[in-house]
Amino acid sequence: MTSADEENSYIDYETFLSPTFSPSSFANSLVLGTNNPTDTPLDLSTPLSRVLFDAQEINTHIDTLTTKSALPLLSHTQDQTESSQRIVQEIDSQVASLNDGFKRLEKEVLVRYETAEEVQTVASRLWETVRLGRVVARCLQLGRQLEIQLSEIGNTGAPVKVPGAKEDHKALVRCSNTLLNIRELFQKSGPGEEGHGLERIEVVRTLQTSIINPAERVVLSRSQQLIREFSMSNLSSSSNTSTYAQTRDTKERTDSALKTLYLLSSASGLNSKNAKKLNWEPDLLVQSLQDYLRTALTSSLASLSRALATLPTLDRTLLEVSARCQNLLALESLLASIQPPAHPNLPSDDMAPANFLQPLLTSLETGSLPSYFWRTLAGGLTTKVQEIINKGGVSARTLRSNRNSVRDAIRECVVKGSRAPAGITALKGEKKADASWEREVAVMVGSVMGPLGR
Repeated sequence: MTSADEENSYIDYETFLSPTFSPSSFANSLVLGTNNPTDTPLDLSTPLSRVLFDAQEINTHIDTLTTKSALPLLSHTQDQTESSQRIVQEIDSQVASLNDGFKRLEKEVLVRYETAEEVQTVASRLWETVRLGRVVARCLQLGRQLEIQLSEIGNTGAPVKVPGAKEDHKALVRCSNTLLNIRELFQKSGPGEEGHGLERIEVVRTLQTSIINPAERVVLSRSQQLIREFSMSNLSSSSNTSTYAQTRDTKERTDSALKTLYLLSSASGLNSKNAKKLNWEPDLLVQSLQDYLRTALTSSLASLSRALATLPTLDRTLLEVSARCQNLLALESLLASIQPPAHPNLPSDDMAPANFLQPLLTSLETGSLPSYFWRTLAGGLTTKVQEIINKGGVSARTLRSNRNSVRDAIRECVVKGSRAPAGITALKGEKKADASWEREVAVMVGSVMGPLGR
């Protein structure tokens, strides 16, 4: 619309074009302009006619403008349409070129990529098969090696000795190292580790149930049997004494058994983060030694109880008790002299004990095996003597009447048992004179004399 048309038109275009235009406010102003606010009812026909007339006027202006500008608008639209068609034609040619390029790339790249991906999948599966085959072969090789080493053990530590059977106690240590290698292989079962997927192989499961597990039980039982058979005392009711060769053989057998139990002790749950915070204890080793000590105490307590009830057997029984204590003294010296071998499952060498004696003393909360033996034996002996006294009879009267000789015999028993046997060097803290064992003597004598009274 031209400025002349705007001047001739009575429509207030500025009001309608204002950003703050409000239809409700405009309608209200029309109603108030054509009516008196006090009139009832209001006449709405006049403002409505005004609005309709304005709308008709605007429509007329639009028709006039459209009629005058029809040809320029059509020409402009035609030009735009032709330009758009030319652009579409150019785009179509470019799209066709892109499609041809994509098909060429698909043939040259995508097809080759899919082929390469298939080859990669096949190669990775073949590599996994080869890896698993190598692990299975290594596992079978270790199993065969374990079989050979197990046969080398022969009669070592067997409960029933076969005359002329070959023995090699060092094969126990070799077996334990092989078992550790097999354990390590089975423990590395995570994705990407050496033993991943090994448990799914039937031949490996058969190997584990038929060879590995039985072999481990045999090695453990033979080692524990050697510990139970340990004896180096030169006190005996018979006249037989151990020769130097026998003493050395006993030491070597026990050394192999101790190292085997140490290596096969569980070291699971340890890692480098908590290695310095935890005190690792070789459970199999400590348990076997505790069983040996417990057996010596139980046997000594039972035999002493019977001997105190029948005094004629007391001297022989006390000699046997002294021999057991000498064996403990020899075992203590041997444990202190053995340096633990390297344990592959320990995350830190600092966790390994200085010697085999340290974890045993720590578990028993004592500083000496002979002292622990005498004090524990005395603790149980008091109850047994009290039972004899309470029963009364000939045994109680005989024990009371021979209390002095019994006291001297017990004292001599402690002194003899606290002397290191031949071929054994006592520990530095236990190279005592006979008078230095007075505490143990007093405890043992008191355990018997106390219930007897004066």
